[in-house]
Amino acid sequence: MRSFLHNLFRGAEEPVHINDIADFCLGESSAHWYAARAGKPVEELNEEELAKLRPIVHRDFTMVFPDSVFVKTHNYLGESCGVPLHTMEVTAGGIYVLRNPLDVVISVSHHFNQTIDEAIEHLANDECTAGDMQTHVVEIHRSWSTHVRSWTEHPSPQLLVVRYEDLLHKPRKYFKQVASFLGLKPSPARLERAIRNSSFRALKNMEQKSGFKERPKEAESFFREGRSEQWREVLTPAQVRRIIADHHEQMERFGYIPDDYRDAVPKQTEQSGVAG
Repeated sequence: MRSFLHNLFRGAEEPVHINDIADFCLGESSAHWYAARAGKPVEELNEEELAKLRPIVHRDFTMVFPDSVFVKTHNYLGESCGVPLHTMEVTAGGIYVLRNPLDVVISVSHHFNQTIDEAIEHLANDECTAGDMQTHVVEIHRSWSTHVRSWTEHPSPQLLVVRYEDLLHKPRKYFKQVASFLGLKPSPARLERAIRNSSFRALKNMEQKSGFKERPKEAESFFREGRSEQWREVLTPAQVRRIIADHHEQMERFGYIPDDYRDAVPKQTEQSGVAG
């Protein structure tokens, strides 16, 4: 998504290099933004101090470019120490991209060098955070279900929700929807070029040739497969059922429960009460 937006706005024939994406789309958790405001090393900030800095840093973001500023975040839509993780007073809108957790666990296992079972626990952990407080401040992710619910349970005209699979299989339709959401009307040629220059294949080729500075040390590559339905080749039936048991409510909402695993959806527990 970041690459697509950068290529769309730039409009050039040649693709924007992946290592230049951060020049266009700021990273919300990048530690240097907080270091400029902290008055001490970022790693010495406690949770409350970091929470109080966030809205200040978010306002700093608005001064970077004279027009729209795009910011990448992994945080769930909630609070830390009573302070919102997203400062709506300086936010015009958002694009939320979600992906089938059956495939997400595979990406997580490679990204963090975990086993599949560890990745399944990772996605179900409602205390999940990330960030080393050196290059990145702590991000609060929560579980996959909590994250998805937090961003999507209250529809808003200021928020566009897009499934990764739709961007993958119907790029013209859904990337055009992204452009329209931003109030843009690119020519068919410009849209097509931005889609082509930000394709998974193009990004993977760039990483293979010159590396990607956002690749975690634990991962062999950042752009690995980029396919949907990988889970059918990798996960055991027991693992699939466990993921569905953990996340069935949000998976149901977004059409992620496979027909051949419908029986894995927990039945609603009947509740009864006694009047007194």
